[in-house]
Amino acid sequence: MSMTQRYYDLLPKKEIKSDSFLKISRITLSFYHYFALEDPQYFRDQLHRVFTALHILGRIYVAFEGINAQISVPRIYFNKFRTTLYKFHPQLKDIRINVALENNNNSFSKLRLKVRKKILADGINDPNFNPKNVGYYLKAEEVNAMMADPQVLLIDVRNHYEYEIGHFDRAIEIPSNTFREKLLMVVERLKNKKDKKIILYCTGGIRCEKASAWMRYNGFKNVFQIDGGIIGYVRRAWKKKLPVRFIGKNFVFDERLSERVTTDIISHCRQCNSLCDRYVNCYNQQCNLLFIQCNICTKNYLNCCSVLCKEKIFFPVSLKERL
Repeated sequence: MSMTQRYYDLLPKKEIKSDSFLKISRITLSFYHYFALEDPQYFRDQLHRVFTALHILGRIYVAFEGINAQISVPRIYFNKFRTTLYKFHPQLKDIRINVALENNNNSFSKLRLKVRKKILADGINDPNFNPKNVGYYLKAEEVNAMMADPQVLLIDVRNHYEYEIGHFDRAIEIPSNTFREKLLMVVERLKNKKDKKIILYCTGGIRCEKASAWMRYNGFKNVFQIDGGIIGYVRRAWKKKLPVRFIGKNFVFDERLSERVTTDIISHCRQCNSLCDRYVNCYNQQCNLLFIQCNICTKNYLNCCSVLCKEKIFFPVSLKERL
């Protein structure tokens, strides 16, 4: 049987009626896997065909180094999707699938499946670097136990704006706006702590794979990472009825922008400084700034980040010019 025919066999036999497509209940999930792909474009085209037939929406990156996906799957197709994914390529058999902490139909509005140079932009060009030499994985109960030791360092390898609305208590933030910046900074900031026990965490685990391997490559001896990231930790903690040491919201890279973990609000509105953890994008498309804004400021600034952006959108012509 040819590979193309095998992909066709994975397509669902029963289609969702088009008039009910937007009404169906969906599950938001993510997965990634580092593995060698000989032909990313062919892999992408066949996967796109299958995912389209399953009415999957989301954003997937494919590269020679593997796949990184955040998607929305119809509940009625979830089991079919999982079976399909595991059969699609030998390297994808039984990979971890992280189900979102909060599920609704608003995470993605279309399917985007792109071939990229890397599934995660890391800026690493060292040919001697081995990305498979990762840190030790920790389950939720192991994380909690290690966090009880004040000598253990807990490092957030996400971006600054992710940390701002939610993070593990006593987690160390190394401020940056990109992952490639973070990799350079974490090695430099912790260069005198190479013998310390260090736990890394991110949203779902993909950044920790690279970060832990990079730190080990740079001489750090005791590097750990949270299995499944924040999502994996929280789900296991809920299931095992463990204390949840993550506070606030978990930032996500879809149209929801965040999902609540605890009721704590630890960030502030950019404009009035009141407690708030709701991210929005400035209504001025030329600005499109991602920022935290409370409901009152949303009304006062008409969904914009500043008076200047508000005036550009809603009052583009000055009073003098109109007269």
